[in-house]
Amino acid sequence: MAKPLSGLSYPNKMGRLYLMALEEVLGKNGINTVLRLADLPQFIDHYPPDNLDKQFDFVYISALNDAIETIYGVRGGRGLEQRVGRRLFSEGLRNFGALSGAGDLAFKVLPLNTKLKIGVPAIARVFNAITDQISNVYEYEDYFIYTLERCSMCWERTSDQPCCHTAVGIIHEALRWLSGGLEFKIDILSCMANGGDMGRLKIYKKPLGE
Repeated sequence: MAKPLSGLSYPNKMGRLYLMALEEVLGKNGINTVLRLADLPQFIDHYPPDNLDKQFDFVYISALNDAIETIYGVRGGRGLEQRVGRRLFSEGLRNFGALSGAGDLAFKVLPLNTKLKIGVPAIARVFNAITDQISNVYEYEDYFIYTLERCSMCWERTSDQPCCHTAVGIIHEALRWLSGGLEFKIDILSCMANGGDMGRLKIYKKPLGE
């Protein structure tokens, strides 16, 4: 890679899930093009192993997101990154740690507000527990603030617009799963690549369409 490694990482398993989700969204030729542009040819046809060793560096995610936006444009890249985030959650992240119990019947019968109170912080805890990403959740009357205090999507990037779209996609899909199919509005309030001190996502408690 042209850029030095950050020394901050995700488990190989998450890196593998990320690249598999990217391949599902972009197709084989698409992901290979992105990997070449990101200067990550070592991952072409050789995804990380399916283990929890923390070896998938933040700079890989940053370079991949940058390459996606270079190829597809900022608007197109935003949509693709959110789709990748959704696939990443549905194909594997929901089985990690604190989230794994949310599929149980006892959780499904809880009131929506209780599901959100439990589920949104659980998303952050998964990343805090097994990755070098740092996230916290703050609850207010009508919304949550989900922070990205150490963020791979922004790593050594500058942008005219926020670029935390993979995280938005992950949370969108997590909330859809936790709530039994509802969709929620999420706004990016600040982003480190966009000049913010950290990433902040505003998650509205009221489902869309209600």
